Amino acid sequence: MTPKTPPSPCAECAATSEADLILRLDDLLKDLATKPGGLIPALQTTQRLLGYLPEAALLKIAKLFNKPLSEVTGVVTFYSFFSLVPRGKHVIRVCLGTACYVRGGKDVLEALKKKLGIDVGQTTADRLFSLDVGRCFGACGMAPVLMVNEAVHQRVKPARVQELLNQVAASAEAAATAEVPS
Repeated sequence: MTPKTPPSPCAECAATSEADLILRLDDLLKDLATKPGGLIPALQTTQRLLGYLPEAALLKIAKLFNKPLSEVTGVVTFYSFFSLVPRGKHVIRVCLGTACYVRGGKDVLEALKKKLGIDVGQTTADRLFSLDVGRCFGACGMAPVLMVNEAVHQRVKPARVQELLNQVAASAEAAATAEVPS
């Protein structure tokens, strides 16, 4: 049996508090708790639902899986795709691999830090953007490269960072407007 897919955080979180979503975890994760290797899919499902893994959710998962909190937290901190802090709707990852670094990746990162007013590993106050770095996205010939969520942006110039941020914010606003029933 496949795990239940929770609603996307952007559609659900507007109407439901984080505490209410955490209460739903037992129902969403009970099938995974009995399967070998079910912990990581449970953590992934929880992060998809909440946008990150708060301590209250980790406690609930530890209890559900009958594991110590330290073991669950150890799994979360080992894998870089899990986050213990709220993440933005759009995660921007700047490549700092050799080709991207040499071709201006660090300058792109500095421009993003300045425009967003955050540092690597942080999220804007409106939770629209989070900023991270990566080592190689497999597009070295198109350096410098960054990713916004799953979309790869090639040959990014520091002078065009604000334009990119405006495009991402505008597409997010258009998608949110399209979801609102009239």
